[in-house]
Amino acid sequence: MRTTVTFEDDVAALLKREMKRRGAGLKQLVNDALRIGLTATPPKRKRYKHKPLSGGELLIPIDNVWEAIAIAEGDDYK
Repeated sequence: MRTTVTFEDDVAALLKREMKRRGAGLKQLVNDALRIGLTATPPKRKRYKHKPLSGGELLIPIDNVWEAIAIAEGDDYK
């Protein structure tokens, strides 16, 4: 497949350096890098575990909504 790719400056510099080091062409380097990147197994992510709060005391009283808002946002909530 033919396509046009625009490399960022840092990637282009790395490619040029690697082309000199290996004595390989751009096509070969790009194909090798893509082959490695696309066939690599992604690292396993740790599963997130939710820790529920205990059913203890509430931090804000909910029997008076306006008082709860005032505590949460300060007295200038209006």
